Amino acid sequence: MDENMVTAIPAERIPRHVAIILDGNGRYAKSKGLTRPQGHKAGADNVETISDACIELGIPYLTVYAFSTENWKRSEEEVSYLMGLMRWYLKNYMATALRKGIRMRVIGDRSKLDPEMVREIEKDERETAHLTNLNLTFAINYGSRDEITRAVRAIAEEVKEGKTLPSEIDEKLINAHLDTSVLPDPDLLIRTSGEERLSNFLLWQLAYSEFYFTEKYWPEFTPEDLKEAVLNYASRERRFGGRK
Repeated sequence: MDENMVTAIPAERIPRHVAIILDGNGRYAKSKGLTRPQGHKAGADNVETISDACIELGIPYLTVYAFSTENWKRSEEEVSYLMGLMRWYLKNYMATALRKGIRMRVIGDRSKLDPEMVREIEKDERETAHLTNLNLTFAINYGSRDEITRAVRAIAEEVKEGKTLPSEIDEKLINAHLDTSVLPDPDLLIRTSGEERLSNFLLWQLAYSEFYFTEKYWPEFTPEDLKEAVLNYASRERRFGGRK
């Protein structure tokens, strides 16, 4: 791809927030004669590569779907490996994040996570809170229906306690109770591996996002592929339900 084509895109046409469903690690491993754990490790490594590409392109927010509430249904062996990999990644990526100016966040229900992982998440979020080159958010034990249910439950408690009136419940209030309350809604959703569904990811937040699907497995998704997605996004006319 011609680099000039990307650099020529006006800043307002660069997506502010890109969300990615990291799909295809297992199929990538199978296609390469690797084990599933090796496929997941390759996928984890690619998060760093694409994070660097986001900084290069001037994309300030990146959210990646790392582990869903439904992923607990996988084999105990695979779940154990994935949790160990994420713990390792969160701990070891800190030095890289500090060096590159990357703020780290995690969304999702932490109540089911290992206490050691929760402590690492809290440490990463605290120690990178001042960084601004990229806001990198990991969705871990995240499911959009679960997120919305937790938000509704919290609002119901506020109504019960007299802190909020039912008439005060609006989109702004609901959004404030979501895990992503401090993030802008994604402009662009990318899903790899040829699948074309949301899989319970950011259902509220993706209401007016642009979607981009690619046949490539996540470990094969390159900075060039990201640039291709950004070019595709920049060519679209976003009307948000209105007319121009």
